[in-house]
Amino acid sequence: MSQNPRAATDKKPDAAEDCPRCRKPLALCICDSVEPITSRTSLLILQHPQEQDRALGTAGLTALHFRDAVLKIGLSWPSLSKALGRPVDDPSRWAVLYLGSAKADAFGTDRAIVAIDRKGEMEDDQRGILANIEGLVLLDGTWSQAKALWWRNAWMLKCQRIILGPRQPSRYGKLRKEPRRDGLATIEAAAMMLAGLENRPDIETTLLASFERMLAKYREVQATMPELAPRPKPKRDYRRRRRA
Repeated sequence: MSQNPRAATDKKPDAAEDCPRCRKPLALCICDSVEPITSRTSLLILQHPQEQDRALGTAGLTALHFRDAVLKIGLSWPSLSKALGRPVDDPSRWAVLYLGSAKADAFGTDRAIVAIDRKGEMEDDQRGILANIEGLVLLDGTWSQAKALWWRNAWMLKCQRIILGPRQPSRYGKLRKEPRRDGLATIEAAAMMLAGLENRPDIETTLLASFERMLAKYREVQATMPELAPRPKPKRDYRRRRRA
């Protein structure tokens, strides 16, 4: 039997193979369209090791956009300096996106970025505090995974806590359900925070454009490559174990 000459050219990309740069499946890689950004604010993304959403996750894509960005995968680090890989003189000049119950609109402010204290109250000198920020820490994973990262890294208590007040829900839409209306993709949170802190709307425009391209590519291949769909969370067995 003769071989089909089109067999090699018709072969689909291997869904299991990842791009070494953005860490996404090759079928969803948009690295060739990424525009590098120079920012004065450093970025540290801590990703929970059990974050399995290779298709729709955005941590790698976010880090790829910035020259001064670090992505670390793990559960805990002894200090901000160890996580970042370089000395940090004053951790209080780093902000962490806080996961508590406080919401920006509850303070009666129209600010997109709000600095809060350890009690969850709005700080008085918002402009001065935010202008003093030199780096951002983002926690990547599901809501419970991000909270686990928060509790396992006590050095975050030395950082400034900030919360976001997005004007619209995540662009994920129905593709990925967020537990709260103000829940955003990592790339959306980075876009909102960096653009606001540096007064540079071009940062937000660039990051969100990449996010839209990623989502469009996912929708394009979703029908033909169902293996790229996010895996359902395993159900917990709440039945009591029988004693032997």
